[in-house]
Amino acid sequence: MKKALIYDWYVVYGGAERCNEIINKIWPEMDHFALIDFLAPPERNQILGGKKAKTSFIQKLPFARKHYRKYLPLFPYAIEQFDLRDYELVFSCSSCISKGVLTNHNQLHISYVLSPARYAWDLYHQYILESKLNRGLKGMFAKWGLHYFRNWDLNTANRPDYYITLSYYVAKRIKKLYGKESIVIYPPVDVGSFTPSDQTDDYFITSSRMVPYKKMDLIVEAFSQTSHKLIVIGDGPDMKKVKSKASSNITIMGYVERDEMIALTQKAKAFIFAAEEDFGIAPVEAQACGVPVIAYGKGGALETIVGKFPDQKISKNDTGVFFYKQSVPSLLEGINFFMDNEEKFDKATIRENAKRFSTERFEKEIKETVEQLYYNWKSKK
Repeated sequence: MKKALIYDWYVVYGGAERCNEIINKIWPEMDHFALIDFLAPPERNQILGGKKAKTSFIQKLPFARKHYRKYLPLFPYAIEQFDLRDYELVFSCSSCISKGVLTNHNQLHISYVLSPARYAWDLYHQYILESKLNRGLKGMFAKWGLHYFRNWDLNTANRPDYYITLSYYVAKRIKKLYGKESIVIYPPVDVGSFTPSDQTDDYFITSSRMVPYKKMDLIVEAFSQTSHKLIVIGDGPDMKKVKSKASSNITIMGYVERDEMIALTQKAKAFIFAAEEDFGIAPVEAQACGVPVIAYGKGGALETIVGKFPDQKISKNDTGVFFYKQSVPSLLEGINFFMDNEEKFDKATIRENAKRFSTERFEKEIKETVEQLYYNWKSKK
C-alpha cells in the first residue's frame, strides 16, 4: 500500500508539524506533499526524516517564503494539481487547504483537520478589521478572495472519506460547516520534557506568539492593575502594543530558549491563558510542570483543564480556574478566585491530567484509528 501525507505548508516547526513528525515516524515510507516547503535541514530531518515535500507552483512565486498567505486565491487551484493516483492511502493534515486534494474511489482519504480556516470562517470579520481590509480596493479583493475560498471549501467537504480532528470544540465546527462527523484524537504534547519543580516562586507566567487573538495585551493590561508579578514570554507583531500596557510589576522577556521557558514555567504560581484556542498546547505544558492554569473558559481549554468558574467550588481534582469573558474585569476576577484557592491545587494531580495528551498516546491512537479505518474501507471494496 503506497501512502502519501499532504500538508498545507512547511515553514516552521509547530504543533501541526509535530503531528506530521509522529505520522512520519509511524509510516516512514510515506511520500510528502505541500504547497510550499521552506524548512531548514534540521527541522526537515526532524519532521520528514530528511525528505523534502513535493511542492506546488506557489513554491516558486515571488516572496512565497514569507508572504505565501497572500496567494490564498491560488491555493485551491494549486492543491488540485497534485497527482496522487499512485497512492492507496492519502492522509491530509489540514488547517486550510490540504483536505481538498483530489482523490478517486480507489483511494482512501483520511483528513486530520486541525481547524477549518478560521480567518475565512468564524474569525472572518475580526481578521478583516485587524488587517485593515474593511475598505478600499485591497479590502474588496481580500473579501472576494475569502468568499471564493469559502465556496471552494464547502464544495470539497466530501473529498475526505473520514475526518479526524484535535478537539470536540473543532468537531462541532466541522459538523456545522461541512455536515460531517469527526473522530477526536488530541494532538501530541511533549509532556515528558515538562516536569514539576519542588519550588514555587512569587510570580505568574504567560507565553505565546504576540498576535491579536492570543490576547497577550489583555493579560498585561489586567496585571498592570495588580501588584502581582508577571513574566511574559513571546514575540510577534503585537509586541509594541503589549509593551505599552506593561507596568513595573511585569517583565516582558520576548523570545527565550526552550530550556529557560520550561525553567520559568516550573516555578510559576499559575499560567495565564486568555485565547480562545482549538486545543492550546501551552496550558497542557504548564500543567505537565504541575502549574495550575487561569484560562478563558471557552474552546479547547475546557477539554484540557479540569477547572471551575468563580461562582463554583474548587475540588481536589481541579487543575485550574476559568474566567468568563476576554475582558480585564473578568480576568481579574479569575486571578482573585485563584488566589483565594491557591493552596487547594496539587502539583501531582495537575501533572497527571497533562499526561492524557502525551506523544505516546497520540502515536497509539492515530495508528490504531488509521489502520482500523483502512481495514473497514478495504473490507467494503
